[in-house]
Amino acid sequence: MNVQLALPEVAKLLRLRPADAHKGTMGHALLVAGSRGIAGCAVLAGEACLRSGAGKLTVETPEENRLILQTALPEAIVSTQQPGLQPYQSVGIGPGIGLDETASDKLRTTIRQADTYHIPVVVDGDALRLIGREESLLPLLAGHTVLTPHRGEMSAMACDMRLEGKTLEDCAMTMAARWQTIVVLKGHPTLVFLPERTVLCCQRGNAGMATAGSGDVLTGLITGLLAQGYTPVEAATLGVWLHATAGDRAADVLGQECMLARDITRHLPEAFRELRTTPNIHQ
Repeated sequence: MNVQLALPEVAKLLRLRPADAHKGTMGHALLVAGSRGIAGCAVLAGEACLRSGAGKLTVETPEENRLILQTALPEAIVSTQQPGLQPYQSVGIGPGIGLDETASDKLRTTIRQADTYHIPVVVDGDALRLIGREESLLPLLAGHTVLTPHRGEMSAMACDMRLEGKTLEDCAMTMAARWQTIVVLKGHPTLVFLPERTVLCCQRGNAGMATAGSGDVLTGLITGLLAQGYTPVEAATLGVWLHATAGDRAADVLGQECMLARDITRHLPEAFRELRTTPNIHQ
């Protein structure tokens, strides 16, 4: 069943922020992102995570990226060692982590810990390709995971997993149902595949979002929503809609040709405002 994402229904998902909220009650997210020479993805995902309303953020990244992260994103905690997951309410992993054995070990450890503590995980970028090679990890993600492939990553995963769907959409549907996970197939439109074989379709967004780092922004945004207690379905739905809407606002101001991924994050406040001002949002 295909469902078009409409503003009134999406607006109902957005929760009121408690008047007595503080950083300890709004969720602590962990982002595992970046590798030597690739710090930008961690910065982009991190800023979007904090802009989502998450109370705290820790970014795990190599030592070489520490100064960049602490300069570009002073609100975040930077860790250069793989931490235990007990303190966190959500994890995002994959942007720029690489495809070598070190990255593979990091992914396996993170997924197994997340399964143990029932922590929701957003899987993106390099982590998707690594999971495609190691299908045994997918059952550990069942029920609390959002996969966010673009069409190239989806194609690579489908090939590695020998899925027999005739289209990438078929493969995403099979993956969501077989492993009880949510698959966000990025593009225009962006499609959100749910385990019960429902497909949510977001028609917002534009070709200006076809720029490096745009997916990292979505990863951070969904991770931050999960940290605040949104369910994976709610976080994926809200994240996709907010990301696309912010992209449209950026295109209105800058034009599609001149957009950068960071411009999507800069226009997130306008996307949130549209949801907040929708009539009867909490009725």
